[in-house]
Amino acid sequence: MSIHTATISWALEPGADFPKGHYSRAHTLSFDGGVTAAGSASPAVVPLPWSDPAGVDPEEMFVAALSACHMLTFLDLARRAKFVVTRYTDPAEGLMLKDANGRQWIGVVTLRPDIAFAGDAPDEATLTALHEAAHHACFIANSVRTDVRVEPALQDSPEGSPLGLPA
Repeated sequence: MSIHTATISWALEPGADFPKGHYSRAHTLSFDGGVTAAGSASPAVVPLPWSDPAGVDPEEMFVAALSACHMLTFLDLARRAKFVVTRYTDPAEGLMLKDANGRQWIGVVTLRPDIAFAGDAPDEATLTALHEAAHHACFIANSVRTDVRVEPALQDSPEGSPLGLPA
């Protein structure tokens, strides 16, 4: 068992009108390794000027956590299968939905990994199996009810084929 921490810090700014909702949602996110990032409510949820589009919002962090966990698990599984990954890019996307009770939630997260390999690369079936295994072993995906979909890029990319084969 392990413990993972994050400290979220926010303070009411002078001149803000908290009862009317006229206050900044900007805050800081500090992680146990020493990284601190700017956070905010999403401008899609809380309008400007009460949100900060430069800050990372909780919905983005959720999508990023799923994507990063999948990537890290995939990299380990690919290494164990003797494949050498040289690049991994995932323009992941989360879709906000309403449930049957009208509550908003991130109902679908789609991961679209585009991966390059050096040397021998997995064929499409092996690549799909690696992604499926990574998805089922991902700690974050195992912790949520969101439908997490993995749609790896299978077309050529500017740096060559995602499978590492010559373009």
